[in-house]
Amino acid sequence: MSDQLSLTVDGLTIPQLGFGTWQLEPEDARRMVAEALRIGYRHIDTAWIYKNEAAVGDGIRDSGVAREDIWLTTKIWTAHFERDALLRQAEESAASLGFTPDLLLLHWPKAKPAMSETIAALNEAKNQNLTRSIGVSNFPSGQFREAQRLSPARLVTNQVEYHPYLSLKTLRDTADALGSSITAWSPLAQGKIADDTVIGDIAQARGRTAGQVTLRWLVQQGVIAIPRTARIERAAENFAIWDFELSDDEMARIHALARADGRLGDWLDKDFQWDQD
Repeated sequence: MSDQLSLTVDGLTIPQLGFGTWQLEPEDARRMVAEALRIGYRHIDTAWIYKNEAAVGDGIRDSGVAREDIWLTTKIWTAHFERDALLRQAEESAASLGFTPDLLLLHWPKAKPAMSETIAALNEAKNQNLTRSIGVSNFPSGQFREAQRLSPARLVTNQVEYHPYLSLKTLRDTADALGSSITAWSPLAQGKIADDTVIGDIAQARGRTAGQVTLRWLVQQGVIAIPRTARIERAAENFAIWDFELSDDEMARIHALARADGRLGDWLDKDFQWDQD
């Protein structure tokens, strides 16, 4: 296995290619987490709302890979943003997983309760050793900055939709300024990249798949990516990106695919707005 890339954020090492479990039923989540870890993945992502945390924990145990070698992320659902509810869910998630997560995220921003209450509770969860680190998910740059202003602990990532059809320049710059990182969900644009002629031309020239080229494009930006699949062969294919590097020109050609209507999953509350770039 070639050495995989990782990021160091706030003294923590996060593997840049993770395995996502969104929309995986428990049986598939258990099977695929175990297989992904056997393939070489060392980063697993789940969430309370996915209803598969227990299966993810079982998959980790099935894999035979030591817990300390795995980066494990889960998320607090928006219905649990009051202090007591957040701490209860943090305890429930750790119990369901059978492990203390390495990272606990707020799943989406909410106007109520006040962000100050939720961020304070998230820090309390960290201080109670219910997670090693904390972060956010789906936060536009304004809310990302406000969350970090309110948080004594570093928010180590902002997990958001990111793929070749979104720019995310403002949010990536914000993450850099805050000493944080970006984690990309739906990094393959839910399969849309498979039919892209620009990505396809690069892939053909390199003897790679469109998915491999896209994931390589992400990790070369210093972005974390968490593709999800229920197929073992696809998980193995997605992981095989460590033995090649895209040129500056190839990177730029893929960046140029970003467009205003590129977002695929927009569940942001009306209280907030995405960055324009």
